[in-house]
Amino acid sequence: MTVVDRIKSTSAALWARGLAMLAVLAVGGTAMAQSVVVFVNGDPITAIDIEHRTKFLALTGQKATSRQQVLDELIDEILKVREGRRWGIEISNADVDASYTRMARGMNQSSEQLTQSLAQKGIGASTLKSKIRADMVWSQLVRGRYQSRLQVSDKQVVSALEEKDAADAVGYEYVLRPILFLVPPGAGGAVYDGRRKEADALRKTFKGCNESIPGVRAMRDVAVRDQVVRSSTGLPDNLRKVLDGVPVGELTPPEVTRHGIEMFAICSRNETKTDTPSREKARQTLQAKAFEAESKKYLRQLRKNAMIERGK
Repeated sequence: MTVVDRIKSTSAALWARGLAMLAVLAVGGTAMAQSVVVFVNGDPITAIDIEHRTKFLALTGQKATSRQQVLDELIDEILKVREGRRWGIEISNADVDASYTRMARGMNQSSEQLTQSLAQKGIGASTLKSKIRADMVWSQLVRGRYQSRLQVSDKQVVSALEEKDAADAVGYEYVLRPILFLVPPGAGGAVYDGRRKEADALRKTFKGCNESIPGVRAMRDVAVRDQVVRSSTGLPDNLRKVLDGVPVGELTPPEVTRHGIEMFAICSRNETKTDTPSREKARQTLQAKAFEAESKKYLRQLRKNAMIERGK
């Protein structure tokens, strides 16, 4: 950065800080202004921001965090969002709200219930939403700018597998045919029970995909969907155990879905040593480490060039 550029940057930051201070004074007077702990390129971080984030970190079960560590986290988030904006990456409020809602659903809550739960702990919803926005921006930014550095080779994956049995472990590629016994919307439990009995009966007579699928297609209110291929690498452990426990040519146990009773015909199961759960786990770990390394270097550079000033 040239001297002229630094002067321009400094002037812009001072101007932004002045506007921010005027806004703070306008809403709360001198007392509110004194609650500003630092300005990050003109953006204020208040004592309330630190308080809410500290409570949030405690709520999520993180270890005791010092006030300075919390402040550093908030500073980094401002730098992340500003840098993303510089590269044309901005996350809309709708995207943030959607992520917030998904997070709530993961806790079996609505977004409104999550907001209420946070409020009961003295935490504003904006605390979590600000973190969500910064994380989304930063993930896109780092992965976009340093994509080549985040690639992991097969040789690195093999080297990362510490145990021989993990390195030699096998995975499977499954060829499946979904079979659905349709149930009308709003049908009662008796209808589901009847369709489940039909599904169980089919399991006993099923003779393999090639031989039995044509007959299944002819059954009333039964849909045979297109063939799908799934790798054990991308399947959760419980589903992988189910598929591994069913011989090729047979059907998985019936499960209730919103459309009816569904089963999967195991048409084939092919062994592979190049695409296994242990290798995928090692690959994800290496990629996470690479991302963390690039993230730290990037943030150090942003902090070096940032204007971080204590509040008055």
